[in-house]
Amino acid sequence: MFGKLKEELDSIMERDPAARSRFEVYTLYSGFKAVRAYRKANWFYRHNMKYIARWISQRARHKTGIEIHPGATIGKGLFIDHGMGVVIGETAEIGDNCTIYQNVTLGGTGKDQGKRHPTLGNNVLVGAGARVLGPFKVGNNARIAAGAVVLTEVPDNATAVGVPARIVRINGEKPKCMELDQIHVTDPVAQKLCELEAKIDSLTKKLEGKEDKK
Repeated sequence: MFGKLKEELDSIMERDPAARSRFEVYTLYSGFKAVRAYRKANWFYRHNMKYIARWISQRARHKTGIEIHPGATIGKGLFIDHGMGVVIGETAEIGDNCTIYQNVTLGGTGKDQGKRHPTLGNNVLVGAGARVLGPFKVGNNARIAAGAVVLTEVPDNATAVGVPARIVRINGEKPKCMELDQIHVTDPVAQKLCELEAKIDSLTKKLEGKEDKK
């Protein structure tokens, strides 16, 4: 138990340059307190003591400003930085070593039954004020920009920005327009610009080829 606690504290200190000691994180960090309360509540939830589970989670919400449903599935090393206004839904799943900033929602759209909330892979970062809504996956090492509204799947190693969110980087590179579809480019204006860019590139290559023949 103490080994896991130390591991959680160390993972926060690695990602937060403002953290000066494990004691400071343990006693003062609202995100750490909220995750600890979640783990207690989740134990009761899994053992079918759902009222006690919700009581623990609601008490933590009042104390920290962070609402984590006890039915959510959260891996090790979750760091909720600042944390105020964070909401994590019942069927949300979060992988290992993820970072979530303030005012983030991992929620549903109201249209789905059963699995209603998103699944985050490992090492995902979700920026302040982002909304990730629906039962889809955000891939490993993905980055969600501050204020983004993500409504569709995000690939591994991708960066999503905007409202609605669109993919602007995969593995650190700008994606090729013609390789994307409406799932990965949710903004129709961005899709049209991509198509125009591809046509311009194609015409440029044809003109260059004719000039070479001359």
